[in-house]
Amino acid sequence: MNEIKDSAYFKKLAKQLMFELSDEEANDIVKEFDVLNSQMELLDAVNTDGVEPMVYPFEDETVFLRKDVVSHTISQEDALKNVEKKLEGHFMLPKVVK
Repeated sequence: MNEIKDSAYFKKLAKQLMFELSDEEANDIVKEFDVLNSQMELLDAVNTDGVEPMVYPFEDETVFLRKDVVSHTISQEDALKNVEKKLEGHFMLPKVVK
């Protein structure tokens, strides 16, 4: 995390991702990165010896999980009933051209 990231680094990264950054935008990102980096250093300094890793922030993990229950299904024939074009039981869509 202690790598120095300057505006040239972020401009090069942006170019690799196929967009451009102005000098002002790149400098803003450098400032934000510095803030995030200092926050990460604060977190790294916290002593977590003896602390078990958490998967969920709540003790009862079933708050987020539910049983998968089949409640209503339709046949393939019904699913394809209003489809304009189909082939071997599948929807046929026009090719997406970039």
